[in-house]
Amino acid sequence: MSIKAVCCLVGEKVKGTVTFEQAAGEPVKVTGELTGLTAGQHGFHIHEFGDNTNGCVSAGGHFNPFKKEHGGPEDDNRHVGDLGNVTAGDNGVAKFEITDKQLNLSGANSIVGRSVVVHAGVDDLGRGGHDDSKTTGHAGARDACGVIGICK
Repeated sequence: MSIKAVCCLVGEKVKGTVTFEQAAGEPVKVTGELTGLTAGQHGFHIHEFGDNTNGCVSAGGHFNPFKKEHGGPEDDNRHVGDLGNVTAGDNGVAKFEITDKQLNLSGANSIVGRSVVVHAGVDDLGRGGHDDSKTTGHAGARDACGVIGICK
């Protein structure tokens, strides 16, 4: 049996849908399409709270239940919510498929009920040397966000 969840992201210009699917004992498959982005790479993360009452700011920081430093999706030392970057073409559209071993759709560290945030800038994967590289990847403003919910 697999669990499926969905997130509809909304921002001033950026919109999109992200789907999460996980079979028992398997990594989570993340697929999505975002529109209205500037061309290039954009930080893409799971944030701690499923609260968008004050826009994307109320989503809190990256989901980090193990209190690790910010890193890239292939790093052992990373936040669970660190999914790296998605890349938009010249048309402002980013289509992506990610498989991640640290995400879960059930259990104590489930991402269901948390937020997805796409950022204005590139996530430096904790390697940029900026004051916020080891906490946020220096990815900049939050362009769009939405809450992850279970779907049929």
